[in-house]
Amino acid sequence: MASEEELFASVDALLEEEPQLPPPAERARLREAAGITQARLAVALKTSTQTVKNYENGRSEPKSPRLEAYQRLLKGWAAKYPAHGVPTAPAPAVAPQPAVRATFTGPATRAPETGAVAPGQAPTAAAAPEQSAARPASSRRPAAKKATAPALDPRFPHGPLAVLDGDGSAYGVDGIVLDCPATTVVELVEWTLRESGLGAAKLNRYGKDSDPLIVLTAAAAVTFGLPERLEGHEQRRSLRLPEDHPVVKQVVRAKWQLTQRGFGPWARIYRKAQGGERQCVQLAILSWDALDERAWPGVTDMEPADIAQVLGVYAQRVITPRGSTAVSGLELMTALRPSTRAVRDEATGNWVSGHNPGSLGTEPMDPAPPEATAEHPVVVDSGWAGGFLNEEAYQWVRSVDLLTDEECTLPFAVGLDLNTAFLAAAARLVVGLSEPVHFMNPPFNPKVPGSWLADLSHVELDPRLPSPFTPTGERPTDPAWYQTHTVAYAQELGYNVAPIEAYLRQATGAYLDPWHDRLKTAYVDTLADLGVTKDLDDRQFLAAMEQHKQVDPAMAAVLTAIKATVKGGVGKLRERPQGKSYKEGERWPALQRPTWRPDIRAAVISKARVNMHRKLRNMATMTGLYPLAVLSDCVVYPSPGRSPLGFLPYAASGKPQPGGFRLGPTPGLAKLEGVQSMLWAVDLMEQGLNPARHIKGGDAVLDEGE
Repeated sequence: MASEEELFASVDALLEEEPQLPPPAERARLREAAGITQARLAVALKTSTQTVKNYENGRSEPKSPRLEAYQRLLKGWAAKYPAHGVPTAPAPAVAPQPAVRATFTGPATRAPETGAVAPGQAPTAAAAPEQSAARPASSRRPAAKKATAPALDPRFPHGPLAVLDGDGSAYGVDGIVLDCPATTVVELVEWTLRESGLGAAKLNRYGKDSDPLIVLTAAAAVTFGLPERLEGHEQRRSLRLPEDHPVVKQVVRAKWQLTQRGFGPWARIYRKAQGGERQCVQLAILSWDALDERAWPGVTDMEPADIAQVLGVYAQRVITPRGSTAVSGLELMTALRPSTRAVRDEATGNWVSGHNPGSLGTEPMDPAPPEATAEHPVVVDSGWAGGFLNEEAYQWVRSVDLLTDEECTLPFAVGLDLNTAFLAAAARLVVGLSEPVHFMNPPFNPKVPGSWLADLSHVELDPRLPSPFTPTGERPTDPAWYQTHTVAYAQELGYNVAPIEAYLRQATGAYLDPWHDRLKTAYVDTLADLGVTKDLDDRQFLAAMEQHKQVDPAMAAVLTAIKATVKGGVGKLRERPQGKSYKEGERWPALQRPTWRPDIRAAVISKARVNMHRKLRNMATMTGLYPLAVLSDCVVYPSPGRSPLGFLPYAASGKPQPGGFRLGPTPGLAKLEGVQSMLWAVDLMEQGLNPARHIKGGDAVLDEGE
């Protein structure tokens, strides 16, 4: 019989064990029985929604002190909501097993005896079993997902990307962690292509698979012989390592190549494709500012597993990041509308590469002179002096002389912001696909995209509204170049337009449609993950938007990145030359892209500005209210209360009136941007400043992605 001392020792050992949780399925059942969403539970536990999902599917376990709080909550729910509706004894506690780090199931380069896996082939459990020497999960490492878990594309079982830390842990999406044995950049590239199982399938049947992305933490960068930060004036200015850097020389010696951007924050390392198999890996170096804080707020400071989840969600909903969000936005256009497709050569019967209808083709296209920038060769070489398109977003402030006494006595100025206004404008937008053709005195046709020289100075509108024809909102005084949507709006207002000259494109198409559809779905789905769904009424919508960023900071960062992708992608359509050494009239690298299309950028912005003016005009008709200021997609109105519900137009049924500003989570609908006092707004207006820029309480600087 055991002695008292032995029994006490056994009991003390139990007391010292960590609190035990019910099985993952029971955790989910208890939460659902209590009517609590995963997002709300995440707020209570001060963590992310994805982490709660991981708790409930067994991919990770909470650590102290969150473990004790979670256990207390589950015990309380278990008492209230016993299984099968009857009180039962607590389920036997399941002792937590050490979390096994998921490792690549194919062979490591240093262990060829485990068998080889062909590049691009999905690894299998038979090819190489999981390693038995597993390390326990630390507080920053989620429990591993089985390496042999089914994937949407068997060629890429581990998702599109991984974040590599200094200890060789490569964190992927959904909590997966791979062991990376590489000690040099060349080994890393080869491991990624041959063994990692990383990559993403093409977005269009005629497109290309996305190259795998490896994101390096500062510790990982140092491990591979890279500087923690770009050092020296020349490196910081050029944003790349010099060609004589040891790592660059190592890459070249191994017969790998770097793109013209060199080894910078976003480095692409490749060899020419063999047998149709791409050999390209992209590296992003966090400590070299690969992730712009404006587009990815707070992401660089997250733990590697959380960075992987943020970038992974973006990759799955938008595209595997290819550089800045602006670059990714442009690359998404091409990924969804590839330039070529396979066509049969009638002469030989063979399949060859041919033009893909609806795309921008493979060759760059020069713009018409008025669509170009002043430094462009078509302007400099021709001596063009006929003026340029000025299709930009609004930056307008109403004159204080036009404020009424009634407006000045209202207590508040309320800012409304249109969700992704440029994205909404891209919907069903017909743009030119062929070269511009010059016409003199053409009849205006609102269905033909192009640039028109017209005199719209005779269009007389209420001075309390901005002119729809200029970004400053001032009434034009002379003939000027306008995009089709701007001239069509003058015609919509009932005025005659007689173009003097035009550059028009006869082959047309809705080039941006798939881009719009994918980004709209990504935006709406990400907002829904943050608790802002389409089924909310306007009051609920405003309440949800007020705290959506606190629900899940990681998903909030994804949302910001999606918005930056929209604006940046549109801005990249007219990328200007960079660098002090550039001379006017020279061709700069961006001009070699078929997607250097300033006319498409002008069409998006023109339509967005016209859409804004149409809403402003309808608001004045329905409510008698006029804006104080407009900045791009933000408009400020005088208001009797702090909420836009006090001045937005509603029908007797309580439904929003069509035509004006409406609240909601989809592109083109509005959300609350900020509230200040009316005295504050008038004071800024008297100083010539724009209240819409500051209504949020900070400096919401206009950013068109250039």
